[in-house]
Amino acid sequence: MKKGTVINSDISRVIAQMGHFDKLSIGDAGMPVPMTTEKIDLAVQNGIPSFMQVLNNVLAELEVQRIYLAEEIKTENPTMLQQIQDRLPDTPITFIPHSAMKQDLNNCRAFIRTGEMTPYANILLESGVTF
Repeated sequence: MKKGTVINSDISRVIAQMGHFDKLSIGDAGMPVPMTTEKIDLAVQNGIPSFMQVLNNVLAELEVQRIYLAEEIKTENPTMLQQIQDRLPDTPITFIPHSAMKQDLNNCRAFIRTGEMTPYANILLESGVTF
């Protein structure tokens, strides 16, 4: 049995296959995911698991050099924005329109669907290197 923090086999596999500049997305239960992007569905019910629980789990194993958030999170979900900034204080943030974020899902290794049901609780994680 895997001993590390990420024990979900699909998430662990995706992280292990990522290279520099690859992207992985985590998002709320309502984010539309392109048919060509792998969706790892963890949603059980409203709020379970939460966006931050899944983000914290992924960050235990993924080296992240930049994050992308929807511009709309600033006004529509400032509490979530603050939680993300608190968790990743030294990671550069690029804000993009939510419509562009949905398009960028086409370029992600996978999308992890959480049970989060707050607006714009979505993130694109750009993989860095550990050396």
